Amino acid sequence: MACQQADSTEKSVVTAPATQTMCYAPDSKLGQQTASKPLAADKMKSEPPKGPKPAGMAWIPAGQYQMGTNDEQSFPNERPAHDVRLAGFWMDEHEVTNAEFARFVAATGYKTTAERPVDWEQLKTQLPPGTPKPPEANLAPGAMVFTPPSQPVPLDDYTVWWHWVPGASWRHPEGPGSTLKGRENHPVVQVSWDDATAYARWAGKRLPTEAEWEWAARGGLAAKRFTWGDAPPTEKQANIWQGNFPNQNTKADGYVGTAPIKSFAANNYGLYDMAGNVWEWCADWYRADEHIKLASLGQCENPDGPKASFDPDEPTIPKRVTKGGSFLCHVSYCESYRPSARRGTAFDSGMSHVGFRCVR
Repeated sequence: MACQQADSTEKSVVTAPATQTMCYAPDSKLGQQTASKPLAADKMKSEPPKGPKPAGMAWIPAGQYQMGTNDEQSFPNERPAHDVRLAGFWMDEHEVTNAEFARFVAATGYKTTAERPVDWEQLKTQLPPGTPKPPEANLAPGAMVFTPPSQPVPLDDYTVWWHWVPGASWRHPEGPGSTLKGRENHPVVQVSWDDATAYARWAGKRLPTEAEWEWAARGGLAAKRFTWGDAPPTEKQANIWQGNFPNQNTKADGYVGTAPIKSFAANNYGLYDMAGNVWEWCADWYRADEHIKLASLGQCENPDGPKASFDPDEPTIPKRVTKGGSFLCHVSYCESYRPSARRGTAFDSGMSHVGFRCVR
């Protein structure tokens, strides 16, 4: 996957809330959690702050919830559930669209990761020692594109349906020859974490923490499996894969790839596509064991993630958290259109099913 460091101005983007992260560990003598210092009164208000409502954003009230899950029908990196308290914040009602991202590029001249040549010196730090340098043609700008196989295949090798395509970018999501015509209101894809943070800074916003994203996705429904409750999804609730993954999509929900924003009902906080459509970047570094660590600390306020990334399956690749699942998620392979579901994604790569939204 492409590896490209952002310049210094992009790195200065705020990626965590201004509130301080605090955790309240269990009392070692009593075996009970010590009393939690409450959030400041102005942070605990359920009503939004005074002033005009930011355009296109929904107020997510302060609150406390069980982040993650104890459900055995989940992935290990989602467990165990643990107490989190959060201050209120504003969140984009929908994923950032191609039209919105185009305005950012027009205003700044920004070039995304996928539009820049791959930096071999940086890339080789993510590969096993001694990996030979690939041909220069393989270091040309590009991104990962989903390419469905023509027949059923084993689901233990994602390289069968994911391919590096030179020339693929947010402007050409499937590679040279593909365009955004008719997709102006679809979520922008083929954007790296660096690209998302650069957009957020330009917009006067930031990326949500994983805890904020999950709290917002739940929409006030405690301990439910999906954003709408416990019932399995129907074609009217989310843009996910229908049929046989990865070779046959019946598009019962009306879409083979991304869907226009607001094509499905919003959750109780007025947020669209918090399940399916595209995976969404969060501010946090990804660790597969982060929930285990947080659970051991007791209740945490405004957690902003680990200090560094670690995925035991790909230990050399720095990853950021992505949430929400995508149009490629199917119960047979990746039932990740659930609030607790999480994955680590290489921060410097673009993919056909990864986008983002911002908070303030």
